[in-house]
Amino acid sequence: LTAAAQRMPVFGQTGIAQVISGPITYSPDLLPMVGPLVGRKNYWLACGFSYGIIHAGGAGRYLARWMLNGEPPYDLNEVDPGRYGEWTSDVYTLAKVRESYGFNNVVVYPKEERRAGRPARIGGAYESMKNRGAQFGFRAGWEQPTWFALAGDDVEYRPSFRRTNWFEPVGRESALVRNRVGVIDLTPFGKLTVRGKDAAEFLDRMFANYLPKIGMANLSHMLTPRGRVYSEMTISRLDEQSFYLVTGSTSDWRDVRWLQDHVKSNEDVVISNVTDEYNCLGLAGPRSRDVLARLVGVSVRDDDFPFLCHREVSINGVKVRAIRISYTGELGYELHCAAADACALYGTLLDAGKEYEIGDFGTYAMSSLRLEKGFRAWGAEMTVDVTALEAGLDYFVKLNKKTDFIGKSALLQQKEQDLTKKLGFLIVDAKDVDPEGNEAVWHENKVVGYTTSGSYGYQIESGIAF
Repeated sequence: LTAAAQRMPVFGQTGIAQVISGPITYSPDLLPMVGPLVGRKNYWLACGFSYGIIHAGGAGRYLARWMLNGEPPYDLNEVDPGRYGEWTSDVYTLAKVRESYGFNNVVVYPKEERRAGRPARIGGAYESMKNRGAQFGFRAGWEQPTWFALAGDDVEYRPSFRRTNWFEPVGRESALVRNRVGVIDLTPFGKLTVRGKDAAEFLDRMFANYLPKIGMANLSHMLTPRGRVYSEMTISRLDEQSFYLVTGSTSDWRDVRWLQDHVKSNEDVVISNVTDEYNCLGLAGPRSRDVLARLVGVSVRDDDFPFLCHREVSINGVKVRAIRISYTGELGYELHCAAADACALYGTLLDAGKEYEIGDFGTYAMSSLRLEKGFRAWGAEMTVDVTALEAGLDYFVKLNKKTDFIGKSALLQQKEQDLTKKLGFLIVDAKDVDPEGNEAVWHENKVVGYTTSGSYGYQIESGIAF
């Protein structure tokens, strides 16, 4: 107080008439909730600011632009209210707030994990994977294996700015998927259903790609009116007016909100978030087809089960929606089943794959593999900070589509001009430090860009980044 009076003499002269001790409003991750609330029309949040009024100007301007223009002015996904859900219990919140407050001034490492309040959400195979050496990361409340420790591996949690104890195991998992077959828990993916007699017309307006045919799937993007990338989803068409949508692990309620906000009053469209009802296991690698062929009663040959095809199959009595797609860039399948059946499905896959030396892999290996393949990630390469053309999504954006989808006119206009920025791919020459994303890119003593995500590429033996 003495220092404050010296800096502002009038404060010292006036004196203190009253002292008020007020509570600080903390969210579990210390970040505020800024944006519209799902399920409530025109209901907006700007709360949970642990540092209070200092953020008022920026938050107010951000919300005002969104309210007036119908889309976020820039990417602030970290503060979207949709990142929380029913899993965010009072017990979890209290534990995380205490932990986060205590960590207020600590050094933050790449891939950092904080343990308080966990587990909050677990998939059906959680215990089985834990017993097989899974080292878990936190994704939208879910426990998801990041890597697996085998006999002899150092299992201590050792975060670092340099390569650390999971570097070699992740390389082992990358080789597993490239050469044999691996299983990964993809349960945190958001899962939605869209049904109704107007569902097809509605989704055709919302997505820049053509809708898939019945029995097929495709990768599609929702854009903002300015042509920015709001979301990326895999759309599987179940019948003429029923669709199964798979989105990012932190995007389910955010995407539900965007979809619901664009349903017209006279449209028959029902949007449901079924994320908690279904688990998903990924099967990937050159021997993945051999494993699946031993378990299903239908042909999985390339002609009968082509890329981006989906089938309803039974695997040892478990009903499974199998989609031929893999984020690793290798031959692979996503196997979606009821949450209660995930543990049995996991065990069946491991048993059937013994002949092919099947193993587990986690999200660290998947990230490295997808980067080597050149696959983009929503929230990194694709955000509302960039247009679909700047993100290099030309293949998925059908500007010749008759439907006037959201963002089409903006992209047609941008296509007439030269792009001022474009997503690129970098090889990074470093001995024991690899890119993570959000690093500045310098050229001739000037910052000319930034990395969006990065990793070590075990196949090309180099650091890589978008």
